[in-house]
Amino acid sequence: MATPTSNANFAGKKLNILVYSGSLTYSATQLSRFLTTDFSTGNGTTVDSVRHCLYTLRRLLAHRYAVIPVTGDMLLKEPWMTTCAMLVMPGGADMGYCRTLNGAGNRRIAQYVHNGGKYLGLCAGGYYGCKRCEFEVGDKTMEVVGDRELGFYPGICRGGAFPGFVYHSEAGARAAGLEVAKEALSIGTVPTSFRSYYNGGGVFVDAPLLADKGVEVLASYTDALNVDAGEGAAAVVYCEVGSGAAILTGPHPEFAAANLDAKAGGPEYADMVAALAADDKERTDFLKACLSKIGLEVAQDTTTVPSLSSLHMSGIDADGPMDILSGLGASFTQDGQTECLKDDHDTFRIERPGTWNLGDIEESLHEVPSEPEGIIDYQSITKRLVFHDDIPSAKLTPYFNHNSFYSHLRQYQTESKGDASTFGSNILYGEVVTSTNTMLEKNIKLLRQLPQGFTATATVQIAGRGRGSNVWVSPMGSLMFSTVLRHPMDKMQSAPIVFLQYIAAMAVVRGIKNYAKGYEQIPVKMKWPNDIYALDPDDPEQKRYTKICGILINSHFMSNEYISVVGIGLNATNASPTTALTTLAARYAPGAATASPITLERLLARILTTFESLYTRFLRTGFDRGFEEMYYADWLHMHQVVTLEEEGGARARIQGITRDFGLLLAEELGWNDRPTGRVWQLQSDSNSFDFFRGLVKRKV
Repeated sequence: MATPTSNANFAGKKLNILVYSGSLTYSATQLSRFLTTDFSTGNGTTVDSVRHCLYTLRRLLAHRYAVIPVTGDMLLKEPWMTTCAMLVMPGGADMGYCRTLNGAGNRRIAQYVHNGGKYLGLCAGGYYGCKRCEFEVGDKTMEVVGDRELGFYPGICRGGAFPGFVYHSEAGARAAGLEVAKEALSIGTVPTSFRSYYNGGGVFVDAPLLADKGVEVLASYTDALNVDAGEGAAAVVYCEVGSGAAILTGPHPEFAAANLDAKAGGPEYADMVAALAADDKERTDFLKACLSKIGLEVAQDTTTVPSLSSLHMSGIDADGPMDILSGLGASFTQDGQTECLKDDHDTFRIERPGTWNLGDIEESLHEVPSEPEGIIDYQSITKRLVFHDDIPSAKLTPYFNHNSFYSHLRQYQTESKGDASTFGSNILYGEVVTSTNTMLEKNIKLLRQLPQGFTATATVQIAGRGRGSNVWVSPMGSLMFSTVLRHPMDKMQSAPIVFLQYIAAMAVVRGIKNYAKGYEQIPVKMKWPNDIYALDPDDPEQKRYTKICGILINSHFMSNEYISVVGIGLNATNASPTTALTTLAARYAPGAATASPITLERLLARILTTFESLYTRFLRTGFDRGFEEMYYADWLHMHQVVTLEEEGGARARIQGITRDFGLLLAEELGWNDRPTGRVWQLQSDSNSFDFFRGLVKRKV
């Protein structure tokens, strides 16, 4: 499902940690497996460096930031600077970075940092951020020498600091000893020394002599070096850059021993992994101190990714889940005494009513690998799917009250007078899941048997999905759900499927405003094409909006119908990382917030029945003028003047969306902002809208 905190244009809140992945384009499957699939890149980064970086930074920063991979094209063409809290260049080979980013890309990065941005360069990303790189000088096959454009460190990075480096190999890997400059890192618990994974990085030449240029040494090598380091032996440096800052490293302090295979080499390699494991706390404390120094909010306690929980399928009456179970029966296989559903993406262990007991279900899945702190292949884990012929008790699902949900659902279905009768009537709930969208959309055998309006929801997602290549851990307090919508083929002309994103956004806004009396005062709006924003409760006078909800829709064509999975993620009670519906209600409708506090069960029931009522009307009328009026009443963009980047920077005024295919209408403005008569029709799947800069630009 989608998340409210990823890749958004936040007003005054930079919440994206962007990890450069070169030219890597991640599939949803690869992302949900935490990048464990081996695939290559031609733009400098290595898969290991990217996945280690994502793993470690998410453990330290996911409570506050969305840590996501970003491609070179995105850095070159997308408006990422306004939302980026830190840009990370991981390890690899910096010549690949140069090929992609020299010129326009580096100008954007440098401007971002000089204007207050943060840069973290690890190993190759470290020497890429220096004024000059001198690597393996004299070795005809390995030598890399030359000036670099970013120049955050105003000197030379020389490497390899230690001998033996071979590209795409562990031949030169070692546990490098580091002495920490504790006086430069005064935040949190700072170690005196520790051992860090090293494989091919450099040393920052004469770093102690550059203090007058804003350079501080954060850590130094303690082992004898293979190159001339000049004064000192700087392994990690902090550099002031205009209003911003950069931290550059020679070793890999982001590499955790839990993610290294001690069997990948001989006895010496196993000893190295053991040495790194012994210093893992010190490594983590050092990274925390570095990230705090550069200005980020770091988790006091390292975030751990929870184990997957059982999945509970239930219905407003017993027939629903039993019909699904019966329909799936032909696809079951036997594994001893256990029935399994081996689907395209996941394997489910089937638990029929009467065959399971409470003690078994309360246990975490025992298939989790022996090192749960490391990168886990969640796709390989068998998920326990429990079918219920009654409503699950609160003891089974302490964080989701099924009785409350179904009670509110019945009430809202009755109030709809026939327009809502199916959405939410059968649900799948898990306390901890990978992604509700992935579970439904990527498992075709399961998806084919799910009825209209079937909904999956969760308390925590560990591999939530969004548009592009976004994956994250979604926190407790978010309302996260995905709903199956079977759209008939014969309605494609009168009710085009492209409007589902608009109807889903309308359902969220109208569901919030109809939650209870007084909630209509909460200033929530729709941003084109399908995000939900709210007036920032911390700065309402400036009319700044902050994102509170994201929507993701994936569709399949099957048997003369489109089966769409509509994923919605809404900040409901989790005030971090942006703001929550509870905070908005307390600020803008305090009486309503006290009389009718937000609960996830009631909010889910309200949005689902609102969604179904809108969809039922849409099937009857299409996106007619009545729908237009409802949509524009809660839209951010009407008559906004924007710049069309792909049209030579032409100015245009937004006039709405077309009723046939939901295209954005932009009327060109000429001298003195007078209309020229030319009108553009822009597609939401090929253009992005940077609302706060008034910019419509081509997506990559």
